[in-house]
Amino acid sequence: MATFKIVTLPGDGIGPDIVREAVKVMNRVGEIYGHTFEITEKRMGGIAIDMDGTSLPQDTIDAALASDAVLLGAVGGPKWDHLTNGDRPEKGLLGIRGALKLYANLRPAVLYKQLQHTSPLKPEIIGEGLDILVVRELTGGMYFGEKANSPAFNPEKPDCWASDLEKYSVFEIERILRTGFEAARKRQKKLCCVHKANVLESSRLWRAVFERVKNEYPDIETSEMYVDNCAMQLVRNPRQFDVIVTSNIFGDILTDEASQVAGSIGMLASASLGAGKLGLYEPIHGSAPDIAGKNLANPLATILSVPMLFRYSLGLTKEAEAIEAAVNAVLDAGWRTGDIKSKDTPANKIVGTKEMGDLVVAAIK
Repeated sequence: MATFKIVTLPGDGIGPDIVREAVKVMNRVGEIYGHTFEITEKRMGGIAIDMDGTSLPQDTIDAALASDAVLLGAVGGPKWDHLTNGDRPEKGLLGIRGALKLYANLRPAVLYKQLQHTSPLKPEIIGEGLDILVVRELTGGMYFGEKANSPAFNPEKPDCWASDLEKYSVFEIERILRTGFEAARKRQKKLCCVHKANVLESSRLWRAVFERVKNEYPDIETSEMYVDNCAMQLVRNPRQFDVIVTSNIFGDILTDEASQVAGSIGMLASASLGAGKLGLYEPIHGSAPDIAGKNLANPLATILSVPMLFRYSLGLTKEAEAIEAAVNAVLDAGWRTGDIKSKDTPANKIVGTKEMGDLVVAAIK
């Protein structure tokens, strides 16, 4: 019996639609297990630019820092692509990660047995399913590195240039590697460090630190791989991977690929963590503004972010398992949103965002 403070950041596009369903699930768990979730909604992303003049208001940062966990929907959309002042919706996302000191992004790529038809890979490649965890460094690399442009920036001129600095310290690499190794200890005890050390100085540092740190984990089977080879191996033989640990930009790209290998990006949750228990939890998909408010979005990735929130920030293991069991029960019963249906899915089993949320709520025990 406990009270927890949760900040939600619905954001843009389908963000409000999917966060609404996750909150319903969270509140149902509270009713069954006797917990109280004090939920405060704040603005971030495009909606914050429109209403507050900035993608990340200080009020949002303050509320997040005072909470036990943060649940995010999605940010961005074509509406804000024209902005030229450098403050776009995605800047708010980078900003909240920095403000909360979150440096590790855990992205599970799980292919549920009920949804094997959604994977573009052949059955003999995916076998009975996939379960890969990508551990992505979140606050370093070129996303946060020094940026520069031509003094007179004009994309029409052939000598115009732009640059983003890929920079990492030993400290940043060590802590994300240790996050990966600790995760591997709770899984299949295999870890692959992905880099581009044949070309990049920053990756050579990654490899050198990895070679040292892996000696502290003799119980973990280790390997390393160039990022281009890893991208190929994810579609050639994804079952060889258990935990992949890599840099910010490589992790961003590889997790989108892994999400498609695992069937649907609408099923995949993520956790962004730091040194303490406060974390940011979100689906890995985008804001899909074309279907916003139409009851078409798949809310399961956001709903499945709640068990990660329960485990990592709140220590509620049984409650997390109850949500995951409910999602599996709904899938076992044949219920599907449009993105995860098959050609054999009956029309009366295809449901919208709200209905899928209600089904999961009803299945929680």
